[in-house]
Parts: sequence; structure tokens; C-alpha cells
Amino acid sequence: MTDHNLLADGAPVSRPVRQRSFDVAYWWDRVGILVVLAALVALMAVIAPNFATVDNLFNIARSISINAILAAGLTFVILTSGIDLSVGSIVAVSGVVGVMTALAGVPSPLAVLLAVLAGAVAGLVNGLLTAFLSLAAFIVTLGTMTFLRGLAYTLTEGRPIVSNQLNFRDIGNGYIAGIPAPVVVMVIVYIASWFILERTRYGRHVYAVGGNAEAARLAGINVRLVTTSVYVLAGACAGLAGVIFAARVVSAQPTAGTGYELDAIAAVVLGGTSLAGGRGRIYGTLVGSIILGVLTTGLILMNVQFFTQLLIKGVVIVLAVAIDSLKRHPIRLTHRPSS
Repeated sequence: MTDHNLLADGAPVSRPVRQRSFDVAYWWDRVGILVVLAALVALMAVIAPNFATVDNLFNIARSISINAILAAGLTFVILTSGIDLSVGSIVAVSGVVGVMTALAGVPSPLAVLLAVLAGAVAGLVNGLLTAFLSLAAFIVTLGTMTFLRGLAYTLTEGRPIVSNQLNFRDIGNGYIAGIPAPVVVMVIVYIASWFILERTRYGRHVYAVGGNAEAARLAGINVRLVTTSVYVLAGACAGLAGVIFAARVVSAQPTAGTGYELDAIAAVVLGGTSLAGGRGRIYGTLVGSIILGVLTTGLILMNVQFFTQLLIKGVVIVLAVAIDSLKRHPIRLTHRPSS
């Protein structure tokens, strides 16, 4: 539509009217993910039996803790435009290390520390190969994923190591001030991650490397060191998740963490972190993890078959990637006000 004015001689002149635009990606980043969470919770409260009970809400919080901790570490990696497919296998290896050291008589704090350290070392290998040898992160972490899974089977000889007297079992099954211990650990991880990303120079360097690695290098940032460090953080978070998993099932399981990397990546991307790097917030990752946890628990309460749950999760992952694509190539809906 055009706005008609008259020239001095009475001839009309057309002037385009300013169009208003609605940036889908902009509004999704700010309120979209919370709207999805609220709608999903409301839906599950209506259709899933016993969903809104206090016990079930605690179960949801406990169940999401492992994936949320994994996703927190992966957020650092993805912010630098990297990827880590090995975190699920690190969960298994770290759990095995924690249980084996605990059974050898190591005090529980040290056993937990050694398990987390094992995860950090695995992350260090990923980081060094990626940053200093310039190998593709996808290929590197795919290789370490396979290697670490094999290592978990080798250490356990292919069988679970069960111990009902596991000295750090409370980290997976205990309570702190009436709140499940895994949830408390998860909250601490997210507070620390938020502080690092939002309030430290290192956090700004992580965003800078993901936004433009070459520009970050020219600005004096040690890109290789930052890249290596985010994989170490991801490995340490996976190690902590492995400890919690082992504590919950009071055993070392060589199959632990299988497929967890996909859920964690989905949570990160669903929460608003771009796969291209340089953009995202840690609180969004937490919300994305909660969405996946609510969805999974609701489907279980509705007795949805396991393979159907996989189908639904697959759709969610594809949607998460599609949303990321929309954010990088936003669609602006425009309309013209009536005259």
C-alpha cells in the first residue's frame, strides 16, 4: 500500500509506507523456549497420569540432572562452534573409575575426584587433537567415543561391577535439605557455568572464539588454549555425570551413557545455543534439558512404548536443529499497516 500526497501542480506522488517486521528468531531467543516448556508442562499435567504430583516432579528433577550436567559442559564446546560426541562414553569410563577406586578402599571424595579427573583427561585428549592438530572435532570425538566405550568394557571385562556398599552412593540417591543430591549438584554446575560465561574474561573469550576464531586470534586471544579448555570442561562435566549415574545404580556399567550425547546436544541447541558458535546462554541449556526430561517422563507415564519414545525424541532433535537454522537465517514476517 502506498501513501498518496499531492505536488504543487496537483499531481499525486507515491511514497512507500514503512513496513513493520517480526523477527521470529529474536522472539524465540527471548520467550519461545519458556513458552514451549510451560505449554508442555500444562499438556502433560492434563494427559499424563500422576504427572503433577510432588514425588513425580522430584523424579523429573533427579532424572534430568545427568543430561543437564552433560549439556552444561557441551554448551562451552558448542559456543566455540565445536562438538563432542564422546561425552556418553566418558560417563561410562568415569563411572567405572569411580567405582573401582572406591572398592579399592579410596575415600569417597577422592574416588569422585579421580572419576571427574578421568573425564577431564579424556576431554583434554579431544581438545589437544582438535586445537593443536587442527583435526575435525566430529571425527576426533567420534573416534574417542568408540575408544572410551571399548575401554569401559575392557576395565569391567564386559560385566557390571555392583556394590551395595558404594561409599559415594549418596551423591546419586541422597538428599540435601530435602532436595535430591543430583539436583543440588546440577544447580551448582549451572551457577558456576553462568558465572564463568557471563562474568569472566574467559567467558568472553569463549564467545569470541565461537563468533570468529581468526578475529579472536588477532585480538590476542589464545584460540588453541580456549578450544582445548572447553573440551576439558565438557569432559569434567561428563565425569561428574558418570559419578552420579554410578551412584544411582550403585554399580559401574560399561553401557552407561549410551546415546546420552544426542540428548545433551539436543538440550543445548533447543535451549538457544547456535551450532555455528558464538551465541547462546547457559540458562537456555537448562530449560532445554527440562523440556526433554518432562517429555520423557510424560511419555513413560502414558505407557508409550520405548521405540515410539525414540521416534519422538528424534523429531525433537531435528526440530532443535531446524530452530538453530532459522536463528542463523531468520525469517522476518512483515505486514503493512492499513491506511
